Amino acid sequence: MSWQDRFSSALQQRKQNHLLRQRQTLHSPQSTHVSCGNAQLLNFCSNDYLGLANTGGDDLARAAQDWQFGSGASHLVCGHTRAHHDLEKALAEFTGYPRALLFSTGYMANVGVISALAQRGDFIFQDKLNHASLLDGAQLSRAKMTRYRHCDYQQLDDLLSATSGDCLVVSDSIFSMDGDLADVARLAEISQHHDALLMIDDAHGIGVLGKNGHGVREHFDLPQEALPVYIGTLGKALGGYGAFVAGSDDLIEYLIQFSRSYIYTTAMPPAVAQAMLGNLERARDNKLREALTDRIKLFRSGAEARGLPLMDSESPVQPLLTGSSDRALRISDSLKQQGIWISAIRPPTVPQGEARLRVTLTAAHTAEDIATLLTALESAFTGDVQ
Repeated sequence: MSWQDRFSSALQQRKQNHLLRQRQTLHSPQSTHVSCGNAQLLNFCSNDYLGLANTGGDDLARAAQDWQFGSGASHLVCGHTRAHHDLEKALAEFTGYPRALLFSTGYMANVGVISALAQRGDFIFQDKLNHASLLDGAQLSRAKMTRYRHCDYQQLDDLLSATSGDCLVVSDSIFSMDGDLADVARLAEISQHHDALLMIDDAHGIGVLGKNGHGVREHFDLPQEALPVYIGTLGKALGGYGAFVAGSDDLIEYLIQFSRSYIYTTAMPPAVAQAMLGNLERARDNKLREALTDRIKLFRSGAEARGLPLMDSESPVQPLLTGSSDRALRISDSLKQQGIWISAIRPPTVPQGEARLRVTLTAAHTAEDIATLLTALESAFTGDVQ
């Protein structure tokens, strides 16, 4: 088979299985209401949980005057600026760790950290529903990876008991497609009992979890040593761009020396790093988390009253199961015709037969927005009976 035949066959198969992904082009800034193509849509797709993606423009403009555009090189050559240094210091303080290290994206952080920590001969244990970047990092490390059943901590404990060697335990905090929260306190207990290193990707938790939004460690009231490797993203609740790992002095220095996706990548634009300081400060406003919690409760109570197929989630991620991929697409299209934008999530992102609509709520949504959403969902699900 030629390369062209391979491309054509794979694309045709995706189309036949209702799995072809297509980009949508926005003509407006990220917000609760967006311009997409010729339509004005109420947006329930964004991971902008605190509504901060549409703030900070003035901060970025001022930072661009200070730093212009590019960083010029990797952090270890000449690309590490005072702006990067200040943001790392602020992130360490925000999360309560001695140090933090910036990465250009969350994907690069997860791949770079795992592949640096684990080596051939080591063992990695991951939740079955972990993000793809966590799984890819394990594959790059060449360690032996085992995936335990989703949130099955007894199975994890049994696997660790049967393993002799250095072990790394990896989990998301809030799972991106189900919206449920891992019992990180239990993971910490098991990991410490077996002298395993625990790494948590708090991409969907930082800014959301904890009394002050400081993330999953604050939520479970864990000491630093209970969660030694903490990953956070700047592109979801914090409304910007980039990612980081936080931990001990030795951990961060080790990653500076051995994490390939940190060493061999141009540093993020320093203006972006400096502008992120403003959003990090805005994320401290507990009124945003109170508003988000209110919107989640409002949505769930309304969805339950209408008999919509809710999954068990108290997070901003509120999936509605449709089962088949074609049904997810039909309902998503029906909602778009009503001015509502919700993505249809299909395999391979989720298992076969578990396609869904992934509703994401933000502090910027109003009660009226939620009411409009619920009315449209009821109409779309009622009009599309399996």
